[in-house]
Amino acid sequence: MKRPVKIIVVGGNAAGPAAAARAKRFNPNADVTLYEESEYISTGTCEIPYVISGEIDDYRKIIFFSPSSFQKEKGVKVYVKHTVEKIDTKKKQITIKNILEDKITNCDYDRLILATGSRAKVIPGFNTQLKNVFTLKNISDLNRIKDVISKERASKAIVIGAGYIGLEAVESLAKNNIRVHLIERESKPLPGSDEEFRDEILKILHRNKIEFSSNAQDLEPVISDDRVLGVSLGKKIIETDLVIISVGFEPETYLATSAKIEIGKSGAIKIDNYARTSERYVYAAGDNVELINAISGKAEYIPLATHAYELGQVAGENSAGGNVKYESFVKNISLKVFDKFFVTVGLSTAEAHKNGFAVIESFAKVKYLVSIMPGSDYLIVKVLADKNSMRIIGGSFLGGKEVSGCADLLSALIKLKTPASVLSKINYNYTPPLSPFINPLKIVGKKFSEKF
Repeated sequence: MKRPVKIIVVGGNAAGPAAAARAKRFNPNADVTLYEESEYISTGTCEIPYVISGEIDDYRKIIFFSPSSFQKEKGVKVYVKHTVEKIDTKKKQITIKNILEDKITNCDYDRLILATGSRAKVIPGFNTQLKNVFTLKNISDLNRIKDVISKERASKAIVIGAGYIGLEAVESLAKNNIRVHLIERESKPLPGSDEEFRDEILKILHRNKIEFSSNAQDLEPVISDDRVLGVSLGKKIIETDLVIISVGFEPETYLATSAKIEIGKSGAIKIDNYARTSERYVYAAGDNVELINAISGKAEYIPLATHAYELGQVAGENSAGGNVKYESFVKNISLKVFDKFFVTVGLSTAEAHKNGFAVIESFAKVKYLVSIMPGSDYLIVKVLADKNSMRIIGGSFLGGKEVSGCADLLSALIKLKTPASVLSKINYNYTPPLSPFINPLKIVGKKFSEKF
């Protein structure tokens, strides 16, 4: 029988509920309590753009548990509208504020899990307290945006930031018949990705009548009556009914910093492979931590729901007496851009060079189905290999839904440190309505065989 242990989890989005549920499941004798500042727990964040677009017809469908249903099903006590204001690691005690009652209490713990997540970055002057300026982070953001669209009949919008979230926001607004202007400080959308794919994504935006302004600097909002009426860009003013800021996320580390828990070079909480922080009885998981990149061996900040969930389970089990290890990660990020899908795996070309790799590239643009089949369209593939070791270190795909399987296969090969030439030796399946006669990965693999 596992010994009783009092576990407190701070944060209720992805990592927190995963940690709390796993801790209770692993050790039924554990007393597990979860505190969340907002009124919701266990919500979908990646799904928010699809609620805005109407593809998911009710925001309540992305709230996977209520506090009461989570407690009933998982055996975890849940307190929403409670914020943890302080950690005393010597006393093993936290200070909690009940927001609704404005009441302060202290609570002891045996193990503490910080799942405080991230916060959306903002731009000076674009205050999200303004009536029509938003980030795209939580249910509150979602409902405010939906209100402006439906009740105020918004017809034009500005999205600032052309990364993953920005591109998803653009499409979700366009599906509401809103004219969208996308503004980016770099020359093309999707900064950090390889140039071939940035060019193609820009073409997709133009095909879908999205206005794109690049190399944007010193943006100024035009404000009247607590609303942004337009954005000053150079010598012109772009009028708008709403503004979405999508310039990235940063880890929420206030509690950790104030408790003198070690912060890594990335600015996120430093943890080991068992999700332990520099404080013996404190664990951390989710968008507030840095992880080790399996290719570079360096710590990075990469806020993804999949990592948050998996690491939450590691933190939960280990806090309850387990000894499981979280392996280093291979970046594997997918994105829908109107009628296409983009996936990047491992390192991009710029990241590879930054980490000191001598890079060899193999590129192909081919039909994913044989040309005589209905729906046959182009798939663009680029795979990167390290010239010295000949192993695969990255790749990108742009095409239909087939890109997901291609990317997952490449991710596995990267994790296994596989030579790039192996791509030409894999036995790929073929049937005309599903797959190509010659898989594009085999094509790039043959090119690698010729180069090595």
